[in-house]
Amino acid sequence: MRKSLGLLLVAATVQLFAQRQSPELASLQKALGEAGNSPLEMILAIEDHLKEYPNSPERAELERALVKTAMDLNDDQRLVKYGESVLSRDPNNVQVLEHVTTALLHQGDKAHAELALEHAHHLADLIQATYQNDKFEPGGGAAQLKRKDDYDRGRARALLLQARAQGLLGHNPEAIQLAQSSYSIFPSVESARELARWLSAAGKDAEAVQAFAQAFTIAGLRSADVEGSSDRTRMSELYRKLHGSEAGLGDLILKTYDSTSAQLAARRAELHQIDPNAQLSSTIQFTLSGLNGDKLQLSSLLGKVIVLDFWATWCVPCREQHPLYEKVKSKFKDSGDVVFLAVDTDEDHSLVKPFLTQMKWAQNVYFEDGLQPLLQVSSIPTTVILDKKGQIFTRMIGYLPDRFVDMLTDRVNEALGKPRSIAPSQATSQ
Repeated sequence: MRKSLGLLLVAATVQLFAQRQSPELASLQKALGEAGNSPLEMILAIEDHLKEYPNSPERAELERALVKTAMDLNDDQRLVKYGESVLSRDPNNVQVLEHVTTALLHQGDKAHAELALEHAHHLADLIQATYQNDKFEPGGGAAQLKRKDDYDRGRARALLLQARAQGLLGHNPEAIQLAQSSYSIFPSVESARELARWLSAAGKDAEAVQAFAQAFTIAGLRSADVEGSSDRTRMSELYRKLHGSEAGLGDLILKTYDSTSAQLAARRAELHQIDPNAQLSSTIQFTLSGLNGDKLQLSSLLGKVIVLDFWATWCVPCREQHPLYEKVKSKFKDSGDVVFLAVDTDEDHSLVKPFLTQMKWAQNVYFEDGLQPLLQVSSIPTTVILDKKGQIFTRMIGYLPDRFVDMLTDRVNEALGKPRSIAPSQATSQ
């Protein structure tokens, strides 16, 4: 069985302090060794150790490891037991804070709900602080798109935890409002389901049916959801309670399907403003941003053979390949149906312009903007050739200095439907 992150942390902690030759740590090492690779046995060994050494100087690290392991195992009891101690030392640990809050809410009682509500408010503050300087402006690209998506998911999740806490405390109006806010920020099965729960608890069965319908349709639109059948059952129960039968329920579901689809489409459109390549699966539909902020829609190049050269400033082979690449470009300089695009893969775009100036390379460079993972370019230099229909014709991973010019020239000619310039046997021998 693979060790959890928490238990790997334990092993690292023990190793770090082993040089002290402490009897306490020797005892812990022995206990962990006897536990083998069983996460539960190792947890029990650590707990027994802390009982024997309650004032251990490594207590903080061991409790942190216990919390990490409890997160791996979805162990709510130990998250509640050790989570508060870890948060008292590291109150701004978002990952631990969210898991502990969720575990507290799973207890279902008011005392734990009050503490969970406090944590959920702090979680919302931390998320807001993390993204407070983000602009999320149109054209921000893939990095800003991910930030926007993470921000929305985080805010929605914090509101959802607050809604659950308020509901458990008997504050139904607050729970309903918070669940609605969560859904408006990031429409999800979970937020719709939470909204339905507290609407039903408040006796607002008609509105609860609508919320269950939203959860049901989102589950159907996105993926199979193991709780989707429960939403369907509960929705039917409430609808029959209101109307005496299920007559008309199908129409309500279809209407909700349409409205929910529109909501999800609106969110996709919002994300598309930030990154025009969001959720695209077709290379030719991509828009690449240029060095000076200009945009190139690859679809505008349909009818031409497109040669994509993936490179980076730190890539030494890319530098060696560059003059060879320029030789190939010169062979097709008078051809109107071949386009060569230099596609930079650096994470830090600010490095590119100074590098081009220093190397005295042409400045007509584009950033990959998500195209690299779509095309599964895992190493550079890599050259990808698209045919006139925008489909992948071939790719060249790495390069052979003595054959690169002829090989790339031949592959471009093949994409154009022209004969090779050299025979295959000659190419492999060069």
